[in-house]
Amino acid sequence: MDSQIYGASNLLSLAFLALLSITASALPANSAGQINSNSVLVALLDSHYTELSELVEKALLLQTLEDAVTSHNISIFAPRNEALERDLDPEFKRFLLEPRNLKSLQNLLLFHMIPTRIQSNHWPVGPRKKPVLHSSLCRDAAGELIPLHEKNGQKIVGTARVIKSDDIVRPDGVIHGIERLLIPKSVEHEFNSRRSLRETSAVIPEGAPEVDPRTHRLKKPAPPVPAGAPPVLSVYDALAPGPSLAPAPAPGPGGPHHHFDGESQVKDFIQTLLHYGGYNEMADILVNLTSLATEMGRLVSEGYVLTVLAPNDEAMAKLTTDQLSEPGAPEQIMYYHLIPEYQTEESMYNSVRRFGKVKYDTLRLPHKVVAEEADGSVKFGHGETSAYLFDPDIYTDGRISVQGIDGVLFPAAETAAPKSAPVAKVVSKPRRGMFVY
Repeated sequence: MDSQIYGASNLLSLAFLALLSITASALPANSAGQINSNSVLVALLDSHYTELSELVEKALLLQTLEDAVTSHNISIFAPRNEALERDLDPEFKRFLLEPRNLKSLQNLLLFHMIPTRIQSNHWPVGPRKKPVLHSSLCRDAAGELIPLHEKNGQKIVGTARVIKSDDIVRPDGVIHGIERLLIPKSVEHEFNSRRSLRETSAVIPEGAPEVDPRTHRLKKPAPPVPAGAPPVLSVYDALAPGPSLAPAPAPGPGGPHHHFDGESQVKDFIQTLLHYGGYNEMADILVNLTSLATEMGRLVSEGYVLTVLAPNDEAMAKLTTDQLSEPGAPEQIMYYHLIPEYQTEESMYNSVRRFGKVKYDTLRLPHKVVAEEADGSVKFGHGETSAYLFDPDIYTDGRISVQGIDGVLFPAAETAAPKSAPVAKVVSKPRRGMFVY
């Protein structure tokens, strides 16, 4: 008898423990003070609202949302991915992702979450129903409430239309899909103030006024030159004395405002020469052997235009050591191949067809290069040092024109054979002990 009672008591204790375990597992997640795999927060992170979930992780809101979920049910209004990826203003998105604007990003995301469980059957329905106002999890919303109402049979949250009501339902919350982003006024005000501050701070400071040392009065500022206007000075006034080029201070529309990016244009045409092939020696002289690439970039930045007659590698290989060994010889050779005009193959061919011979100024003063028609093309120079237009319009961008030629050009004075100087005869009386031959 006693043994039967003892066995029955064991069965009762085991049944009570099983009931306790079943009851504990059936309790909601917030009763244990932590979330489980069935939480609405976990469902959000694993849902198709990938853009919103990424922003939640970037905003460091996981701990805040865990605390909210463990304390009460929440309703999340999740914008579709396109609203955060393509439809969002790029400048506003860049503002949200800046580290210093982390608080604005957090307020924006928390404004989409309500600490109340609202499902589709809780929505105010009917035209006479007034909008129901709810406060969000955003504490810095300055009392701004989110209105829920219905319009033309569609559920509306603030200014966004609900496209998927009750999309994700969990014991501790519900997620509704909306078509657009909800922006609180506090975040909008912060964005506008930062943007206006950036525009104000981006004003380029002007230099201090200059005083004329002769009259001790302020110098009158030069009249403004519109962008794209021709240079005020000629290209020769921008040349410093000596073998190197140096532009005068702000002679043209470039000036301190840099309307033309000459350095990028020169770099672009040199890269074009290298990709085109057959002009590596020319590019090497401009960049490595001399500083002409930098000087050409400065000229173009000041508003000047250039036409480059580029000898190919076969022509450059014919140069002798004596022609390149003298100081400044590479620069002088290249100066003779730079024309301070913008000419294309068509314009030069039309000129020589119409006028016969045409003389173009070069940056090697006072020499000029002669062009004429020959065999249906343009021929530069004269005599043995002439060169034909071999590769027309290798590079043309409106500021720099590069024309490939098959020879290296030299001025006429250098190509002419030097005449032997007359020997002066000195007649003197012979001295004693000297012989006269």
